[in-house]
Amino acid sequence: MTVTGVAHGTARLLRWAGADPAGERAARARVLDALRSGAPVPLPVPGPVRGAVVTTAGRALDEVAAAPVRRVPAGGPRPVGLLLPGQGSQHRGMATGLYGGEPVFRAAVDEVLEAWGAEGEAIRADWLGAPAGAGVPIDDGRRSQPLLFAVDHGLGRLLLSWGVTPAEALGHSAGEVVAATLAGVFTVAEAARLVRGRVGAAARIPPGGMLAVAASADELDPYLSGQVAVAAVNAPRRTMLAGPRAELAAVAARLARDGLTGRPVPATNPFHSPAMEPAVAAAERAFDALPGPARFPVRSGYTGRLLTAEEAGSARFWARQVVDTVRFGPALTALLDAGDRLLVECGPGRVLSSLAQRQHAVRSGASAVVSMLPGDLPDRCAVLGVAAALWCEGHDLVLDGRPAAVM
Repeated sequence: MTVTGVAHGTARLLRWAGADPAGERAARARVLDALRSGAPVPLPVPGPVRGAVVTTAGRALDEVAAAPVRRVPAGGPRPVGLLLPGQGSQHRGMATGLYGGEPVFRAAVDEVLEAWGAEGEAIRADWLGAPAGAGVPIDDGRRSQPLLFAVDHGLGRLLLSWGVTPAEALGHSAGEVVAATLAGVFTVAEAARLVRGRVGAAARIPPGGMLAVAASADELDPYLSGQVAVAAVNAPRRTMLAGPRAELAAVAARLARDGLTGRPVPATNPFHSPAMEPAVAAAERAFDALPGPARFPVRSGYTGRLLTAEEAGSARFWARQVVDTVRFGPALTALLDAGDRLLVECGPGRVLSSLAQRQHAVRSGASAVVSMLPGDLPDRCAVLGVAAALWCEGHDLVLDGRPAAVM
């Protein structure tokens, strides 16, 4: 699978397959003939020897001719695992390149923002084009949380629309609500009420922040003081601290004196620290859902286990997530221990992809990870690159409402 650095609006996915190497070469030749003649490129016939490129009209012939092929394993493709990022992955303009040209993504984003009522329209306007500094800052939970929910959900819905059924979904912090929504545990309206309740409760907490430190939780234990706590255990020597602003700054200064590297996480709330405890009761009162059965398993980034029906229906379970430590690293290890996976990060950036790449299963090549919006490619090109990876993995996709041809 080849993905080129193409400009927005010009990206095109071309894919083909054959029953054997000779069949793949014949299928590739049909694609090349169509490109030369200007005829429609034929729908691919699924087969175990596959190729795909994301390219432009001017480069398509050369890139199709040179594209590598992948043989689908006899046991079938690796199942897909969804990764849904949370606070810290947001940035201005994230995913705006998809809003105008991907109807499934746009409809899913609109559904989320419409569930925010009048505030949702202001969030959308700010996201799509308000000048820098307008409205609520992007790192404020009142803006980052609804926008991340909308973008993660939109990307997840787009992936599901391709006919992909995940083996599991795992969210980081606020991404866990998105994972449950995509799985059908919550409706969008129920999830929006839950997130709005948590955000509203958090807004009444004095300002704080989060700090990513290249150290283990045990190494950081001597530095914890006051309301500064371990907010997230993401990987070995990848830990986040959180707490009130002044207390966290004092801890950061002590860490720096001792040679421990800390990097501020884009956040204005002390999520996942005792400072958030006053928000729990208000968030619990905001829970108003009748959870449905999950269409696919959701693994909790807090417990590391698959989400149970009891937890899904517990207001306390969801409310305490603003205080409780995220244990994403151990949860991801448990997910990968369940079997080899092709992990897809459905959100902006590569935060979770970079954590996945530290896992033995990914380093060894048994599992792999791709990001739908890595940040170094135009949005549509990146999304099509994930579709190409899924096709070459062996997943038979429905793209633009059209399944692959049946032999």
